Amino acid sequence: MDLLANVEFRWTQGLTSQHFEFVDNRTVCYTCGNYLVFLNIENNIRSVLQSPGGGVGSFTANGHSNTLAFSDQKLNPSIFVFKYPELTLKNDLKGTAQLEYTSLALSDTGPYVASCSSQPDQLISVWNWETGTQICNQPLAGKDITSLIFNPLNWLQICGLSASSLTIWNIEKSESFHKMKPSVIDLSVKDGCLVKEEMKGSHVSTGKLTYLGPQIPTSAVTGLLQAFLPNDHMETRLKPSAICWTSSSGLYVGCHDGHLLQVGPEFLSVSVLCSPSDDFHQGSFQSLALHKNGLFFAGKENVLRCLQIKGNQVEVTQTWKLEEPATSIIYSPDYAILLLASSTGRIYNYIPSQGQEVVKLLDILRGDFVAAASLYTDTNVCVSVRESGDMQLWSLDSGTCVGSISLQVKVTSLACCPIAQYVAVGTVSGHVLFVELTRKQQPRLVHKVKLYYTPVDHILFDQGGNFLITSSSDQNIFLLNARPSRAFAVMGYTGAEGAIVSLSAQYSQDTKQVKLLVLCDEQKESGHREGTVLTLLTLHVQELTGAGVCADPRGRLSSDVLHKRTYKVAQALSSSALGHNMIFGYCYKRKYLQRFQLPESKESSFDQEVVPLTPAEEVKSHLMGPASVLLSPHQLWLASVGKDGLLCIREISSMSRFLQIQCHSCWLGGVRTVSFNPDSKTILTTGLKDGSLVCTRLRMEIDGSSKVNASTEYSQSVASAQDSELTENPILRSMADWESEAVSPPDQQRAETSERQMVDLREQDQSESLQSTSDSTWLDNKMEAVIKEESQQFSQTRKSLRKDMKHLRDTIQAMIRENETLPEMEKLEVQEFNLDVEEQKRLQAVGVQEVTRVQNEIELKILAKCYLRDVLKREWWDSMKVKGKAIKSFHSEYEVMNYPLKEQTQQELNELHRVESMRKIERIDSLLQQEILENKSRTDLEEEEGEGCEMEGAALTGSLSGQYGGSNTFLYNQFTLHTREQKINQITLLQDVIYKVKTAFNRDFDGVYKHKEQAINRVKDRNRRIVEIMSELDLKMELWEPSLSDNERPERALSVEDSEIQVERYLTPEQIQKGEERKTEEEQRKLAAKSDNIRERALDEMMGGVLEWKKEDILRMEVPHPEFIVSKPESQWTEEEKKIHNDYEKKIKELSEQKENFRKNLEAEIKKLQTSIMDATQSFDEVLTKLFEKKVKSEMVINQEELKIANLVYSILIEEEVINNERQLSLKLEDRKLYKNKTGEELNQHKQNVEMFRETYDNVVAEDKLLDKGFRKEFFDVPGHIVDQLYKLYKRRPRVQRMRTQTDNTSPFKERPLLGPVAADGLSQMMKAMEELDARENMPEGLDPSVWERFCLTRRIKVESEHQVKVKALSLAEMQAFLQKMTDEDESARLEIKNVIDDINRLREEKMHFHSDIMVQIVLKQGQVEVEHEDFVADYSDAILLHRSVVEDLNKTIRALGEQKIATMVVRKDFRKGIIQQEWEHKRMRMQMEDLNNKSKDIKKLHVTRELREYLHETDHEKRTSEQFSTLEKTIALQEKTHQKKVKHCKEMLEQLNKQAKMRAKKNIAMDEQLAHMNVTVAERRHIYEAIAMEKNHESDAEERYQEIIQKKKLVELAKAQAEEVAFLRVAVERLRLKNFPAFAPL
Repeated sequence: MDLLANVEFRWTQGLTSQHFEFVDNRTVCYTCGNYLVFLNIENNIRSVLQSPGGGVGSFTANGHSNTLAFSDQKLNPSIFVFKYPELTLKNDLKGTAQLEYTSLALSDTGPYVASCSSQPDQLISVWNWETGTQICNQPLAGKDITSLIFNPLNWLQICGLSASSLTIWNIEKSESFHKMKPSVIDLSVKDGCLVKEEMKGSHVSTGKLTYLGPQIPTSAVTGLLQAFLPNDHMETRLKPSAICWTSSSGLYVGCHDGHLLQVGPEFLSVSVLCSPSDDFHQGSFQSLALHKNGLFFAGKENVLRCLQIKGNQVEVTQTWKLEEPATSIIYSPDYAILLLASSTGRIYNYIPSQGQEVVKLLDILRGDFVAAASLYTDTNVCVSVRESGDMQLWSLDSGTCVGSISLQVKVTSLACCPIAQYVAVGTVSGHVLFVELTRKQQPRLVHKVKLYYTPVDHILFDQGGNFLITSSSDQNIFLLNARPSRAFAVMGYTGAEGAIVSLSAQYSQDTKQVKLLVLCDEQKESGHREGTVLTLLTLHVQELTGAGVCADPRGRLSSDVLHKRTYKVAQALSSSALGHNMIFGYCYKRKYLQRFQLPESKESSFDQEVVPLTPAEEVKSHLMGPASVLLSPHQLWLASVGKDGLLCIREISSMSRFLQIQCHSCWLGGVRTVSFNPDSKTILTTGLKDGSLVCTRLRMEIDGSSKVNASTEYSQSVASAQDSELTENPILRSMADWESEAVSPPDQQRAETSERQMVDLREQDQSESLQSTSDSTWLDNKMEAVIKEESQQFSQTRKSLRKDMKHLRDTIQAMIRENETLPEMEKLEVQEFNLDVEEQKRLQAVGVQEVTRVQNEIELKILAKCYLRDVLKREWWDSMKVKGKAIKSFHSEYEVMNYPLKEQTQQELNELHRVESMRKIERIDSLLQQEILENKSRTDLEEEEGEGCEMEGAALTGSLSGQYGGSNTFLYNQFTLHTREQKINQITLLQDVIYKVKTAFNRDFDGVYKHKEQAINRVKDRNRRIVEIMSELDLKMELWEPSLSDNERPERALSVEDSEIQVERYLTPEQIQKGEERKTEEEQRKLAAKSDNIRERALDEMMGGVLEWKKEDILRMEVPHPEFIVSKPESQWTEEEKKIHNDYEKKIKELSEQKENFRKNLEAEIKKLQTSIMDATQSFDEVLTKLFEKKVKSEMVINQEELKIANLVYSILIEEEVINNERQLSLKLEDRKLYKNKTGEELNQHKQNVEMFRETYDNVVAEDKLLDKGFRKEFFDVPGHIVDQLYKLYKRRPRVQRMRTQTDNTSPFKERPLLGPVAADGLSQMMKAMEELDARENMPEGLDPSVWERFCLTRRIKVESEHQVKVKALSLAEMQAFLQKMTDEDESARLEIKNVIDDINRLREEKMHFHSDIMVQIVLKQGQVEVEHEDFVADYSDAILLHRSVVEDLNKTIRALGEQKIATMVVRKDFRKGIIQQEWEHKRMRMQMEDLNNKSKDIKKLHVTRELREYLHETDHEKRTSEQFSTLEKTIALQEKTHQKKVKHCKEMLEQLNKQAKMRAKKNIAMDEQLAHMNVTVAERRHIYEAIAMEKNHESDAEERYQEIIQKKKLVELAKAQAEEVAFLRVAVERLRLKNFPAFAPL
């Protein structure tokens, strides 16, 4: 563009994330959309850094080195490292990350930065940001690291935090080679305590085969080739939330559930410092910060706490109350300020040195901006609103917050009024809020109106400030008067052609018209954001704001004041803007900005046709759509924003040329809204999801000022036009704060209530639905007013109708009362009195529909149950060859079930045939092999085999199946089952054996079942005879009628009898008609049967209804009595009559005798039949008992065979597990070998590097020695004594002070290591110190200055050589240490390979042992097992299986030997008894002899004393005893007196000692106080001495060593002199001795 030079950034506001970092002691950094904001917390001065890439991803900062690093948001992102406060880019680090970096960290002790990338690469990398090289990296093993922290004391340690784990990486360094090794810290917890993980080997074996086979790890059991841990063995893991390094290189770890852990520095041992059960905190540790005073932490509570940790003891030393929970806390680099940040974006600080409370520092607020706009009346102020309802006023010059208000509601849109200082805000609830801004520091809500039930999507003012236009998803557009003097009255509404996509207005001052452009979607979908229909509405300001009526009573604007014209575009537009006779739009489908020229039209052509529009100009823009377009206030520039985050400015005359600036990040949704300042130079944009507000400014060129000043002229014209409208501000200022509407007066309420009661039901429901107090919209109120007006208009008609309805209701109620008094047959249903025919039909239809629905549901349930029955019947009944049934005994509770069997499938039969054929071949092959080996004929072998098979009993076969029909000659011998195929074939044969056993038992079962059926039939026959006899005898007794139960007839379960249905059967009309016809036919048949039958009547009258008499009828026979017996008295009988009477009595007697005999015979027959029934049923019960016993034996046999199968299956599974374990160990061995080869290659490479470096070091040392040796040659032209002086100066070195980091007293880290550049400039400091020695004052006298300069140069070369030797020595030591570590790792890998090989060999041995040590099932009788056991499953691992004959023969031999031993023992016992008796007698006699001899000796040796003589001569012994007693009593009394004197003396001594002790105690207390004062004094002097000594220590050490060397030298010289003197004196003494020694000359 030739009008604009560039777009410059001015300021930004907002907060994207809760991550804050210090870049120096007083400046904190945080992200704001596409920018990094630096905030000085002392003076609140802000500076901004825009990301050079595509947004700001992860970022970190380091206050010690004043550096910050952040990654951009794009594919293949980079890491940018900047220096603060210069904000210069130090390096651009290009890594292998493809999507994003999840976390970054800067080291305190060197120029290093660590990064973690996300999927798909997931690497942790360490960089040297000065050189831009990557030092090392390590895969993250599928973990997303959310936080990285360098160890403040050692940059070679990095701690990474993920959502569920904690990892520490140790970097091993060897010169320029670096290697990372991760250490994952286990945070498993059980019952509130940490679980220490035990290291387990791949295979642990005792070398002994257990009952369950070899010991196999769980992974091999599951069939996996890797480590596996079952869910029931997995422990709950703590989820870390915050980490902090300690001063001893340990870690404090805070967890989400409230645990605080401490990780040891050396072995990474984890200990619990506090748990959720502690009383001093609740919730999680969201953030940690270490200080000299303790560990500060913040959680979900509104409290900040400080913990004092000593060992494992934790104590809360101080707490601070917060306004809201702090999500992150961080200390400044000098540990003078603690910064706290909340989730809402508020920043607090705390200064520990001042001991003050936590103070709110800044209120940034967090949340996405909905919109931002500049005030027309004050162009230096703009207003913004967030989704949460927080409205803020900003200064456009400085970007500072001027004022704010919280609307306490979610908002959707914002617009500023051009003529008054207020803004209109649309909300989610459909309200439009009016906020007065005349006092910018105190915004006020002055008015509120509800227009929609849906959110307000669009809201805007026309440029003249005449109307406020709103729209929502309900397709209604409302017009409000924008003037406060008109109380923001709603003027009316109109409908749109579809869902409204965007609104745009244009005001013409000349014609006083407002043109409104509405972009609609034809499909009328509110969620769709593109449209093809453009509706242009022309609003005449005077007509709308005048005194005339512009809307109908329901609020819809009339067509007289609202002129509409419709346009349509070919491609859907996502947004549009209206200019002078042109329309601008963005087509998301084609990614084009389009300009449409509006055709000229007359007023008469409005609302008649849809005019198609074609683009007059198109330019490519915003590839990441959709985008929004906006025209500047002076209509010369077009701004467009989209999801790509770009702001593009174009001149409408030439859209191909544009300026753009990256305001927001495309990764966070790009730009949401854009707005111009009234001067069209300042632009405000808000981000969609980044929570940022960006202010930019258009910088003008000097050339073309006539066009550029158009914006200034427009703003001035707008300002001049608004001068007349400034009268609205006082009215606006005088409006009261908005409150909820007052309640209507009681009289009005009563009137409304009575009025509502007069309305009919439908109108009442409608009015009640519309008449809601707080939730009604403006349209609802309009509708309510219309209804009230109509009700007043038709009140008389309604009264007459109400009277008629009342009369009709009284009539119907009388009819209902009369109906209740009528008989039941004449009563009508209550519903028949319902005169509302439509309602009655509706209710009937609803009833029929409900019946149909219930009927369909019941039919579906019945169908589902029928289907389930068919499935179950087909699976468990039709497919069964033998149905499951039972036989129950007659007189007991015995019940025997058969074995339900399915038909063997063809596959099972083929498999059985295959196995049998294979067994035949194996037998023939075995016979041939024995014939070849033993040279025997096949006949002999077959005979031997037959004999062996006969000898092999049930004990060795392991079951008794052969005795119960389950024999199979093809079964393997249990001792020959070694291979997997043999075991599988044996399982098939055993299954066939089980099938045969069940089949054999079922045959017996069927026989017994038929036996029971016959027995029941016989019982029924006998019971039938008994019933006949009972009828003859007229007896009544209960008969036992046996029958088959449901278990004996299971097919009964498949049929349903009518008696089983308890509910009434539903009959269809056809079934009812057929039943009635059947009933009629039955009645006719019965009537026909009752008609006169002559034959039957004659038979009944003449012969009693039978043709012949039976023997059984004798009981019913009677002798007919003569007629004269009744007609004549006995006195009138004739002889013949008497004779007839005698015959009659004789016949009666004979008949009675016959009846009695017959009755006895029948009774005997009944007893006989009952006895036979009982005998038959008891005999059947005995048969059933035998069948039950056979069933038990069959169950035993089947269980034996199934136990065999279970053991075989288990052995097969064990074999598979062993194979899996062997495969797992083989893979592990290959892995370890690859690792060993890799480490071996690296080791060899490092050995070569060390050797090469050692050669370099040796060369440097040799060169340094050559410099020392060649010193005198270098100065050969200098006299010798001067050379000696120069050599001493050559060896002299200056004292260089050691550089230490100045740590504050509040820092928890006592001494921080030097940064890399500071630690590396030792040579430069030495060279600076050498300048003092190079001074001319130190030059020896008589030395030429040129020689001195040459000497100084030589000495500097020597110093550089020595420094190089030291550096090389340190590097060599580091490389050797690293080489030693690699050697140890290689050795450990070798040992691990050896252990794996040993495990494989051991496992193979166990496998061979398992194959040879077969589990055999043996059946033994009770008493043949002589191994004691207590468990349910006995352990026979130490038992021996012997043949029965061996035991019996051994028992016979033992019995014989026992009998012989008993006889011999009896003889020995008798003989021994005689010997003992003789010995006892001899011993008794000897003892008597000794006793007599002793008595004689005592008598002979008895000495008669004086006392004895006195006793013998004394006669009164009692007197003597009393005298002795009196003497003893006196002695005791004297001793008691002496004792009391001694006790008294001791008490006196004790009192004296107590007094002395008290005096000593007082003296000790005084001495203790004096000692405490002395200790304090001594401690103070010691601290002073140590402080002085620490300063002088390094200086005095060298002086002391120098003095010691001098003293040692002097002593050595003194010793030499004394030794020489002693030697001289010895010689003199020897000479004197020889001189004085007499000498004798030889004769």
